[in-house]
Amino acid sequence: MGTRSESTPSAPAQPGPAPEPLSADGLPARSLPVAPLDARAAARHVASEGADHTPSLVDQVARVPTDPGCYLWKDAAGEVIYVGKAKNLRARMKQYVQLTDDREKIPLMMQLVASFDYIVVDSEHEALVLERNLIGQYHPYFNVDYKDDKSYPYIAVTHGDLFPAIKYTREKHRPGTRYFGPYTDARAARETIDTLRKVCPICSATCAEWKRVRRLLAKSPDDADLVSFICAQKGRPCFDYHVGRGPGVCAGMVSPEEYARSVRRVERFLAGQRRELVGELKQEMADAAADLDFERAGRIKRRLEVIDGLDDRQQVVFPTSVDIDLIGFYREETIAGACVFAVREGRTVRSCEFILDKGLDVDTEELVSGFVKRYYDETADIPAEVDVAVDLEDAELIGEWLTGKRGRRCALHRPQRGEKRHLLETCERNARHALMRYMMRTGYADDRTNQALLQLESALALDAPPMRIECFDISTIHGRFTVASMVVFTNGRPDKSQYRRFKIRAELTEANDFVSMSEVLGRRYSPERMADERFGSRPDLLVVDGGKPQLTAALNQLAELGLDIPVCGLAKSDEEIFVPWDDTPVVLPSGSASLYLIKQVRDESHRFAITFHRELRDRAMTVSVLDEVPGVGPTRKRAIMRRFGSMKRLRAASAEDIAAVKGVPADVAQTVFDTLRAWEAERAPRDAARDGETGE
Repeated sequence: MGTRSESTPSAPAQPGPAPEPLSADGLPARSLPVAPLDARAAARHVASEGADHTPSLVDQVARVPTDPGCYLWKDAAGEVIYVGKAKNLRARMKQYVQLTDDREKIPLMMQLVASFDYIVVDSEHEALVLERNLIGQYHPYFNVDYKDDKSYPYIAVTHGDLFPAIKYTREKHRPGTRYFGPYTDARAARETIDTLRKVCPICSATCAEWKRVRRLLAKSPDDADLVSFICAQKGRPCFDYHVGRGPGVCAGMVSPEEYARSVRRVERFLAGQRRELVGELKQEMADAAADLDFERAGRIKRRLEVIDGLDDRQQVVFPTSVDIDLIGFYREETIAGACVFAVREGRTVRSCEFILDKGLDVDTEELVSGFVKRYYDETADIPAEVDVAVDLEDAELIGEWLTGKRGRRCALHRPQRGEKRHLLETCERNARHALMRYMMRTGYADDRTNQALLQLESALALDAPPMRIECFDISTIHGRFTVASMVVFTNGRPDKSQYRRFKIRAELTEANDFVSMSEVLGRRYSPERMADERFGSRPDLLVVDGGKPQLTAALNQLAELGLDIPVCGLAKSDEEIFVPWDDTPVVLPSGSASLYLIKQVRDESHRFAITFHRELRDRAMTVSVLDEVPGVGPTRKRAIMRRFGSMKRLRAASAEDIAAVKGVPADVAQTVFDTLRAWEAERAPRDAARDGETGE
């Protein structure tokens, strides 16, 4: 790799030392010092020059070439914090320094950036391969990677030997060895090897006799026939040979050519291509029976029964023979679960689960793209199609890269319906379960909750971590059916036994969050309620859903009650936290535990308020609409509502469905149906306007 004036070889296929990066002036990389930033100085930093007249990042990026390549953002300590690729380096990097990239993590990341390097390559395809290698080398904080970065087990075949052996391994990929996997279940990988050796006898890399033959061949690499003769004369068969899992290499009972055929069968089996293998075994069994070699025919028959047993346990997911991988994801805070279903010849032959560290609020596309590159960089088992749930911007480029690795066409696809979509949803459910198991096993949720409470204590200048948080939200339609919700989080977890809901008593002709918030807080924190054990203890933090107006209402009401309770307001749009002591809102770091917790509190209060609000609307609608229908009295109204359960179901019912209710004549049912249709036609414009105002 290098500049355009240099010869630019192809990017290495395997991770290794990266070429020397170039700095913004095209010389060998060096740190470009820029003062670190605070949150509100990020935009000013990338557009101005430092006090020591060091060129700003904007000026430096303006001198970056427009060639394809990879860029490396660094912090003040010179550590690489993000690696990306680009078809046009200058245009892509400008999006960062000008803060026009709309990903949530970019403003936070650019606060930390103090310098950058870049590497120019010949094509976007080379940039893709190099990006994967650089991420593997530096493990940048803001890039997607495996959460624990542990080594996963593989099944390997040692191609570098005259008599290749099979082994279970976690080693880094070595030249001359073909790897299948990865497997996330070590026991499943070992069981696969055990089953495979019953079908196609092959030496194990742990066998002492195989190692002895290997040493003999290493001493006399040009005398393979002599070594086989020595083994036949002086060797002794290993235990695996006696139980039908070894071919007898240690006793000179198999030629290299015959052994090579067995190795090819093993590799086809591991790649999920069983149909051809089954056909070959059946033909061999028939030939053995024709030659009256019934003992050999019986051995082959038992091998076919082993394969049939595997097929009985596999669910046929496609009516046709297809080779695809389906990858599902489930995200939770700053980690995610991934599940890969490997489908070969229409059958799911393997499923793998991974836990990913997705960086700080990376978008779904970057999460999926990063995992696909990492996963297929480490496996040789590449199918004809890879299915994911999102459209990737660089899907065509990744497909070309996978095609090159596979040697045949491989495409990325987003299934919209049918069996593929159904199985992809199953992958997503398995990814969710994998993530939940990880969080339970590692205590991740408890650690994140503790971090969140400590971060809130610091950010909001509290005297102690907010062990009890109360949050209020208002829901209304033009002042009608106005309600308030109170949700409680104890020790960072929802405490639903403490949830409360309020009907606002003030006569309102339009939405007025200021009056509504003052009323509900006055009722909640009145001396009577504060003394009521059913309302729990005094909160450590009061959160109101909204900005300055709602915060002002809360402060005024608490002052009237003579209470000193820490309070803040959370705006919906920019996730800004308004505090009493500063006109500038507090901005919690994107992806932080504290921001996740405060958003969870806010969203739960909104959900609880909307649920109560809709319940009141449905009740009122039931009374107002059905009471206007001639022939529908209290008895028939109760019968109708018992039959349908809710107004939503009643509105969806036909006149015949309503007439089926006991005690409701057909003419009355038709009148109910017509009244509901007329009411909906009148209500539709109001609902559209209301949703625009309330954000429901």
